[in-house]
Amino acid sequence: MTSSILLPLLGGALIGLSASLLLLANGRVAGISGVVGSLLAPVRGDVAWRVLFFAGLLAGGLLLAWLRPGSFPAPSTPSAGGLWLLVGAGLLVGFGSRLGNGCTSGHGVCGISRGSVRSISATLTFMATGVLTVFLVRHVL
Repeated sequence: MTSSILLPLLGGALIGLSASLLLLANGRVAGISGVVGSLLAPVRGDVAWRVLFFAGLLAGGLLLAWLRPGSFPAPSTPSAGGLWLLVGAGLLVGFGSRLGNGCTSGHGVCGISRGSVRSISATLTFMATGVLTVFLVRHVL
């Protein structure tokens, strides 16, 4: 099996394992928007695991960058229009995560595996919107 197939498969298995362990150990769903969002308005006794979870996400990315330097594209500075587009996109993603009561990780990874109808519906909406956006950007605009 080539690394182009094996590495994504291993990554997906590790995401599923970590989400399962968090649910079993803490009774919490590994939805990134909820984990990070609750750090902005912390509740006493509910901060440590969130900080560790977020630190683990950052450490995992840094570890991969160190172990496989060519894995990430070189950083670039966006143009003025690109920067505003980036900020606007970030705000829309945050708004959409709150509106949809979760993000792709919470609904797609954790919700679908629990058989949540709401998560299945949300994930289908995410995917359809992504497909439509790519079509519009590549073929209409």
